[in-house]
Amino acid sequence: MKYLAVIDTNILVSYLLTKNRDSSVVKIIELVKEGIIVPLIQKDIIEEYNTVLRRRKFDISEQTVCDLVGFITDMGIMCDRKESNETFPDPDDIVFYEVSMSVDGSYMITGNLKHYPTNGHVVTPAEMLHIIHLAESQAHSICEPPIGFTSR
Repeated sequence: MKYLAVIDTNILVSYLLTKNRDSSVVKIIELVKEGIIVPLIQKDIIEEYNTVLRRRKFDISEQTVCDLVGFITDMGIMCDRKESNETFPDPDDIVFYEVSMSVDGSYMITGNLKHYPTNGHVVTPAEMLHIIHLAESQAHSICEPPIGFTSR
């Protein structure tokens, strides 16, 4: 099963800076690499990725920024924005939310839930992993015969 999701910039920053390879942000990017999570992107999102990841305070190499943004762009689906009447503490967050709202059934993965409306569609990396795990568990239980069942 594939999951469409806008990936907030803070997820990419955390992915690049964490030393914990078992963290939920690392697992999210691994699922993108596997094609299970398909990023929803838009030109303003890509621009923010490029700008934020190049901030001096993060000390991320130019090659690493290019590789990660290029990878997300290659794996992603270009989308339009669906205008929202919501208000946001940071106006730069609007594009992420509006792109995520443009595709039915998609998610917005962020480490800053307080910056977005609470509607079940905006999730943390850990929540996204839980959603995927539950869906996989349900799919396996539907496909597997009950214990003790034998076919003829």
